[in-house]
Amino acid sequence: MISAVDTSILLDVFAADPVHLEGSRKLLRRALREGKLVICDVVLAELRPCFPSGGKLLRTLETISVEYLPTPAAAALRAGEAWHRYRRRGGKREHLVPDFLVATHALECADRLLTRDRGFYRRWFRGLKILQP
Repeated sequence: MISAVDTSILLDVFAADPVHLEGSRKLLRRALREGKLVICDVVLAELRPCFPSGGKLLRTLETISVEYLPTPAAAALRAGEAWHRYRRRGGKREHLVPDFLVATHALECADRLLTRDRGFYRRWFRGLKILQP
């Protein structure tokens, strides 16, 4: 079982979020027991400011068994199409292309997505299996 991980889950752990740390940590452990953890380009980029260097981030991800898996072209194109539909249907700019890339990467490269933003992903990506803390 491959689990794509959204930025929110990893930020909870890296920033030791007092509200979400334990739930996100338990979810990551469960998903790792059941298979592999992956992140896309967007998540890697969003995590980068939390670390003194890119190398330190990559080493930390390796330590916790999270693999960086680049977004395939098919997923990027699918994200663009989904975002276009979202905007045509009146979607606000609170969700931008990166949110859509995270979802389509999970759809193309994983079996499910670990996230705390369940409502958005459920509404716009109905076929995406979501696990939340």
